[in-house]
Amino acid sequence: MSSSTLEATELGTLLRYWRDMRGTSQFDLSLDTGISQRHISFIESGRSVPGRQILLEIAQVLDIPLRDRNTLLLAAGYAPIYADGAWNGAEMQSVTRALERMLRQHEPYPALVMDRYWNVLLTNDASPRFFNRFIDMAQRKGPRNMLHLMFDPDGMRPFIANWAETARGLFERVYRESVGRVIDEKTKDLLATLLAYPDVRPEWQAPQAMGAMPMIPLSFVKDGGLLNYFSMVTTVGTPQTVAAQELRIECLFPADDATERQHALG
Repeated sequence: MSSSTLEATELGTLLRYWRDMRGTSQFDLSLDTGISQRHISFIESGRSVPGRQILLEIAQVLDIPLRDRNTLLLAAGYAPIYADGAWNGAEMQSVTRALERMLRQHEPYPALVMDRYWNVLLTNDASPRFFNRFIDMAQRKGPRNMLHLMFDPDGMRPFIANWAETARGLFERVYRESVGRVIDEKTKDLLATLLAYPDVRPEWQAPQAMGAMPMIPLSFVKDGGLLNYFSMVTTVGTPQTVAAQELRIECLFPADDATERQHALG
């Protein structure tokens, strides 16, 4: 079998995977892209290799993450077009400056930047001040992962008043906020490590009915009182690099006046 035939077969397998993942038939994909159903069938069967622009149009319609679009291009024999450098690389300077500005402007409330696996990359000054009120963050080994911080009995877990509800909500967020709405192998490994913590139940991964509240507050117990927050997550619009697509900034906001007054006091 020639190398071009191997590439076509791998491409067809990948394309069929993403089409199935999105629940899209060949006919629907044909309508959405303007590419004939026959041509799509030939691509998936390995009988045809599409031009790069056609492949990119298919990837756009299927909402394939940029990292995986590079994989599709390679499988078709094309060079990747989406930069896959470090989140703080030279091509990301404008994005990182914007993130740093957002972090500063969110003071005195905690805000942080995470990668797709919930590893903390940047924080504002309020974040370590907040978490150090509960635990000694210097004793935790890097990389600092927000999910582990919340699930670990030696982390923030003992101070979360509604921990079981919060843990369920975090599982839901992992699925909902995954890049391209796809759980990759590394995310599966992360979920497995969370399930290994004491008293974490597998059924918490199942979706739960929504309550009457507009959000689930994150409540911390401090000195006999409660600090109540909700979070807002921001991502980069129209990203053109892998790192830009996989970054997100999470900001905690006071959910009541009493919590807001605590931050005003410093």
